[in-house]
Amino acid sequence: MVDTFRCTAAASLSGEPMVGTAPTDTTFLLVEYAGAWGRKALAESRLPEAVRERLGNLDSVRVLLIRRHGGVSGPGVRIFTVQVTPAGCTIETGLLREVTDLLELDLASLASGTHLGLTPYVHDIHLVCTNGRRDICCAELGRPVTAALAARWPEETWEVTHLGGHRFASTLLSFPSGLCLGRLDAESAVLAIEEVEAGRHPIGFSRGRVGASEPAQVAQVHVVEQTGLDRHDEVVVLEEVNGVVRLLADDTEWQVAVRTSKSEPRRQSCGETFEKPGAVHEVVLAGPVA
Repeated sequence: MVDTFRCTAAASLSGEPMVGTAPTDTTFLLVEYAGAWGRKALAESRLPEAVRERLGNLDSVRVLLIRRHGGVSGPGVRIFTVQVTPAGCTIETGLLREVTDLLELDLASLASGTHLGLTPYVHDIHLVCTNGRRDICCAELGRPVTAALAARWPEETWEVTHLGGHRFASTLLSFPSGLCLGRLDAESAVLAIEEVEAGRHPIGFSRGRVGASEPAQVAQVHVVEQTGLDRHDEVVVLEEVNGVVRLLADDTEWQVAVRTSKSEPRRQSCGETFEKPGAVHEVVLAGPVA
């Protein structure tokens, strides 16, 4: 029988909130690869074995394969490194002659915050998940979004293999803002990225900011909503301990308590037939610190 389940429709009908579902990784390596993407994109790629092994064994570095919309690639292999801190993101880029040149770079040092000495990159990067082998919703909903963004921002827009949160497709991760967005279509994606590029946080589409814990993401969005301080650097997470988050909002310190529980088991991806519980985050107390 044909499985007609779509995780995005199910999550939308259930009213599942998106906030608090952005990746918590702080270091990313983006590698251009226009070949076929499997469910496990890196492991199942046709990259040279030595490259797959090297990238697959990097500790504390999120490796993502990227490609231009339409499968256009080259000349060369474009790579980006992204390092996320509470103060923002640092991005470097390089154009390799061939992908095996990755073996000559000190990639392991990325996990410790060391830069590779590549060219500083001062533009935006918009990554849209389109890997249908991982989840059909990402392909069905992500590709129209990529096409719309690529038509407007051709140099900044890339397809990417996996951002998580398939049930919130179309999903997008933008650097250097570090904002992860979801439930986008072609029209709303353009509007949301206009906001991002103008330095604002498009709250209605926000899954949170990468690099922060899930409770911290929830707390940050809550404070932005309460204060209207939606510029990228106006609400900053200071720390999160056991669900209690301290933030600085335009020179005013806030404290937000976030309670995390488990939802009822459910299918969370089109590519998974089993059910599992998800995290449910609830702001239980919030306000400026006297």
